[in-house]
Amino acid sequence: MQSDSIPFCKDYLISHASKPVTALLEEVGLLGNNYFPTPELLNQLTAQHYKHWQGPAFKGQSQFSCDDKRYYETIISEDKVVPTREGSWHDLFNALIWLQFPKTKSLLNELHIRDINEHGVSPRTARRNRITHFDECGVVLAIEEPKQATLNNVGLEREHDSRQHYVESLEAFLQSLSAHEWEQSFLTHRERWHSEVTPFIFGHANLEMMLNPFIGLTGKWLAVSVPCGFSKLGKWQQRLVLDNALILRIEALNYFQSAPLLKPLPLLGVPLWHSQQDKIFYQNKDYFRPLREGSKPTIQLPLWS
Repeated sequence: MQSDSIPFCKDYLISHASKPVTALLEEVGLLGNNYFPTPELLNQLTAQHYKHWQGPAFKGQSQFSCDDKRYYETIISEDKVVPTREGSWHDLFNALIWLQFPKTKSLLNELHIRDINEHGVSPRTARRNRITHFDECGVVLAIEEPKQATLNNVGLEREHDSRQHYVESLEAFLQSLSAHEWEQSFLTHRERWHSEVTPFIFGHANLEMMLNPFIGLTGKWLAVSVPCGFSKLGKWQQRLVLDNALILRIEALNYFQSAPLLKPLPLLGVPLWHSQQDKIFYQNKDYFRPLREGSKPTIQLPLWS
């Protein structure tokens, strides 16, 4: 897809792009812009959304010397700047992921550098391939923890049973998603989405492709436990909480060293992310593909041990 030919125009985006694209641009105050956001404007956004921004700055690609042959991740690590091509949707969305999840993006950069220092830039290690896959195509599913029982509650046992049922129900939901039981995941349990299960696009390539969504568009999901009440928080408070939760989750999953990890998610199947989502839509097996025979289960599950 030649995304760089797509104009930065509110009317065009609203009529063509998927909801996650327009919602994100609106939340960061860019949707109504009459020009493509510059690296300087992106740096201003960090000051608007954070009292003390600890992530890197965004530096236009044109500002780098032609003699600078350093690897992309090395520049981020050494200079604390993200090379950002002017007028590039791909790089704009990358910057907006940095804006939302600076701690997680910094950790991914650190993991890249660890492997580069130990194994060199090329060929990529298996871990770096997994990190890149997540960085480009990841979808984070924020799964709300059950409400904690209180010791002085008269109905403590009943509350405990209810909590256990909630955990088992959500674990079954994730297993269903992992097993490619798409109608079960997207239709039968539609009410779970955006409440008990809050999806966030992490992969900037996903956002780029969602400028002109097409049947076949697929991301890779990672489930992350977040506190009870997460869905009631404002979007930016959710991102702060999720950024911290992602760090703990990546640590628990051995920093992407182990596999199999990420599982496919047909992005247009996520409730509210596409206009046509009736039962017939989810029966398109060329898009909502059944689980391949012999496919190994993800090490993500169960989410709660």
